[in-house]
This record gives sequence, structure tokens and C-alpha cells, in this order.
Amino acid sequence: MLNHWKPAFALLAVPALVAAAPVGDLAHVQNHLRAVESMTATFTQTDRSGKALTGVLTLKKPGKIRFQYEKGVPILIVSDGKSLWFLDYSVGQKQRWPIGGSPLGILLDPSRDMSKVATVVATDNPNVIAVDAADPKHPEYGRISLVFARSPAAPGGLMLQGWVALDSQNNRTTIRLSNQRFNAPVADNAFEWRDPVRPTGKK
Repeated sequence: MLNHWKPAFALLAVPALVAAAPVGDLAHVQNHLRAVESMTATFTQTDRSGKALTGVLTLKKPGKIRFQYEKGVPILIVSDGKSLWFLDYSVGQKQRWPIGGSPLGILLDPSRDMSKVATVVATDNPNVIAVDAADPKHPEYGRISLVFARSPAAPGGLMLQGWVALDSQNNRTTIRLSNQRFNAPVADNAFEWRDPVRPTGKK
């Protein structure tokens, strides 16, 4: 059950390959990510079986992100700036990953040089930029394909639409974003969480 909810974080279907992508698009994406200090959005997560869940995404750099699922889903995924936590309150379990060991690290670390881990995937829509990222030194981290739409109103002229993530066990998860809002103040306590592990001897 826990593996079903692991933050593979996969999202949108990767656009069809066509001609070579413009050379400057990766730098364009990097500029956008560096211009985003915070973001909130509604997300829809779809797993490989087609099951969909909704919730609210909150991001604050450096290193903080929270996936607050819809009411009734006893799962929380949150990064406190140092570690990414997967919390399952239904069974009282938690798992931890270093931020750099998650595909989402590319979104959370504005100083990271994307050219070392990411390539632009050409699409048949000039208004869409797709970026595929994976650390060749750490295949166990999985890979993530980010999809951006050109938008003059968004930081750096790009709007993150979502992503498709594939973990090392080939579990695919799709995240689609809507209602994106950028660079509004976000309090640090938005990334606090309650430990799901019950103290020994207590029910």
C-alpha cells in the first residue's frame, strides 16, 4: 500500500517528439524556475491504474513543498527544506528522502544547474516546452518530465502545467496543475507536519 503512494510524482503525457528543440529553451526554463519564489496551485494526481486524487500544492524556495490531499485521504507529502517526507496516517508510517534524491529537487533548488540533469524534449506545439530530467549518476532517483506553457503573465514567461514522474520501479504518476499563483507570501509553518508514528505503547 505504501509503495502505491510513494512520491513518484508523474504527471502529464510527454508530448510527441518532432524536430529538434530550440537551444535556448532549457535556459528559459531555468530562468523561470529561478524567478519563482513561491507557488500555490490545485493539483490532480493520477496513478498508473487511472485513480485520480485532488489537492492543493504549496511551494516555497528553497526546498519547501506540500501536497495537501483532498479531505478523507490520509496521506501527506511535505518537504521542510531539508527532507522530503511521505506520511501515511492510516497506518502510522513515514518515509524520508533527501531533497536532492527526489525528482522534485529540480523544482526546489533554484541554484541547481539543470543542464547537468535535464534535456528539452521537442514538441509539436511551439507554445509548450517539455523538459526531461534524470540524474545519470543516480538512476534510483527516477526521472521527471516537466511541461511548461509559454505565458507572458507568469514569472520568466512560463507556466508550469504539471509533470510525469517515473520512479526506479517504473511506477508512473501524473500531476496536472491549475489555478497557479506565483510569488505571494507563504509562511514557513505551512510546511509543518504531525508525526504519524505513534509512540511505543500508545494506541
